[in-house]
Amino acid sequence: MREWNLPGGRRLQIVRGDLTEEQVDAIVNAANAHLQHGGGVAGAIVRAGGPQIQDESNTWVRRFGPVTHARPAHTHAGKLPCRYVIHAVGPVWGSGNEDAKLAASVQGSLQVAGQLGLISIAMPAISTGIFGFPVERAASVILQAVRSHFEEDPTSSLETVRLVLFDSQAQSAFLETLENISDAKAEGNG
Repeated sequence: MREWNLPGGRRLQIVRGDLTEEQVDAIVNAANAHLQHGGGVAGAIVRAGGPQIQDESNTWVRRFGPVTHARPAHTHAGKLPCRYVIHAVGPVWGSGNEDAKLAASVQGSLQVAGQLGLISIAMPAISTGIFGFPVERAASVILQAVRSHFEEDPTSSLETVRLVLFDSQAQSAFLETLENISDAKAEGNG
C-alpha cells in the first residue's frame, strides 16, 4: 500500500485488493447510467452484497432517472462490510470528453460521500474495465480529481480515500502516476 497526504490532513491510499471486501463507510461502484449491475465491478458488488443493491438501484432510477457522470446515486450496501454503495457512471472510452467525464464522476462520488457525512471511501479505477479507458490516463485523471475535490471542499467529512485496484498493471500505473505528481509538486515548491 502507498499513502499520499492530501489537503487538510486527509489521506489517499492505493491498494491492490477486492473492492467488495473493503471495510470503509462506502465503496464506489463503476456503474452504467441505468444502474443495471450485470457484469464487471457492478456485478461483483451485487453478488457479494445481495439483491437489495439492485432493488434500491432500480428504485433510484425510477425516482430520479438515469445517473449522470457528475451526479452519482447511492444505495445501502446489503451484506457488504460497508454502509453504502455510491454508483458512479464513468465514461466509455471514445465517447468524447472522457477526461472531464471521469473527473466529474470521481468528484461527484466524493461529494455524495461528504453529503452522507462519511469518513472513508474506497473506489476502483473507474472506466478502465469494460468501458476501455486507458489505465495510465485514468490514473492521472482520478488522482488529480481526488486532490482537486479536497482543495475545493476543505470542510468535507472524508478523511480517507482508498483506490482499490484489482491487478498489478493498474497498481503500477497508479503508483507511477502518484510518484510523478508528488515529484512535480515537490519541484514546484522548491
